[in-house]
Amino acid sequence: MNRKPLIELLRTFAERPAINTTSASYTYAHLADEVERQLQRLSDAGVAPGATVFLQGDYSFGGIALFLAMYQNDNIIAMNTSDNAQEIDSKRATANASFFAETGGCKIEPSPAQEDVSAPLVSALREQRHAGLILFSSGTTGKPKAMLHDLDRLIDGYLGRRSRPLSMLLFLLFDHIGGINTLLNILSIGGGATLVDEKTPARVAALIERFKVSVLPTSPTFLNLLLLADVADQNALTSLRMITYGTEPMPESLLQSLREVLPRVKLLQTFGTSETGIVSTTSISSNSLFMKFNDASTEYKVVDGELWLRSTRQILGYLNHPSDSFTDDGWFRTGDLVEQGEDGSVRIRGRRKEVINVGGEKVFPAEVESVLLKHPWVRDCRAYGQANGITGQFVAADVVLDAQCGQQVDAALREIRAFARSNMDSYKAPVRLNAVGAIAYSARFKKLLGSPNRQSSTEL
Repeated sequence: MNRKPLIELLRTFAERPAINTTSASYTYAHLADEVERQLQRLSDAGVAPGATVFLQGDYSFGGIALFLAMYQNDNIIAMNTSDNAQEIDSKRATANASFFAETGGCKIEPSPAQEDVSAPLVSALREQRHAGLILFSSGTTGKPKAMLHDLDRLIDGYLGRRSRPLSMLLFLLFDHIGGINTLLNILSIGGGATLVDEKTPARVAALIERFKVSVLPTSPTFLNLLLLADVADQNALTSLRMITYGTEPMPESLLQSLREVLPRVKLLQTFGTSETGIVSTTSISSNSLFMKFNDASTEYKVVDGELWLRSTRQILGYLNHPSDSFTDDGWFRTGDLVEQGEDGSVRIRGRRKEVINVGGEKVFPAEVESVLLKHPWVRDCRAYGQANGITGQFVAADVVLDAQCGQQVDAALREIRAFARSNMDSYKAPVRLNAVGAIAYSARFKKLLGSPNRQSSTEL
């Protein structure tokens, strides 16, 4: 079996630090040896080249090596980090996986007997002797879509890059395109990866300090949690040199707060989709939400305010869904609405499906949240639309109040509502404000509708 380029590359980095966990650290030589061991495990378990394997769990040293071994073995790898049993069963069936493996243990076993029928896209990959990657959408708006990547083609796009080896935190999930992007970036340049055992602000800050992490890829939601925990004010992020953020729009006031607390850290906005991969971007500055795409593998255009992408690394197709998000000539409609700058830059305004329509006027949740977060009594917030018989929708928002408000919740909400009305167009200002104990967010640290522990509510 000829070694694939990325597997060959691991040996060349030899004694460089590769993977840090809370209990051990491993070099690239250790990783290369573990890939060989996992290849033997696959063989012993009867996992033939081209077989579809459902890989369950988040990052671990052995799990990363197993992923790389399956890539070397030309397997079709279906990824999942959720521990919901019903979700696991549904995704396994959709992927038509022949084997089940775990990242955190020694399990590699055949899946229950099922009809041996492969999707045409999977069969085509096997004929080319290429590995495949199946990623699932979050499923928040329906059944998760199963997206099939040519893993060989995806990985080849990372090879040959020149960069000094960076130390990065593997914060984004293993089954998320952003997490895969971070891992492949690290491995292709011989950088170091630190695994996160507990995704709390205090724990993440401690790991950054302990392993001298210089790059943190994460989401605006988690960055706000870092600010709320005051970990940066405690000089706990001294090694950090760059934060890359994406997955959801960044409120402008949150960006400015981050700049004030972390003045030495470069803030880089990233963009990508599970369908097209992560696009190489450059932020105009750490103070700006405008960015430029500088990726030779990806084209973009803006159609009726919506960002469209076409990439050499995009998916082969969906296994369980029509490809109606793609045009006949290969453009992917991202669903993200953008503002264009005169210099060719773009700013993500928000998802088309999340835009609040107030009497025909568009309101983006992020711009409402940006204003609310400027008020000293607002620790966190989530803006969204609610139905209205006259205007179609009105703006509502859940807010987490600062402890200084005490028991004066209703008075605080009235003050915040007045502040919002004086700092934005009246149709954008929240008609209803709800005091909540916390803002709900997903395992991918994206805000969700429906916040727990509602305390009080006020409206015009």
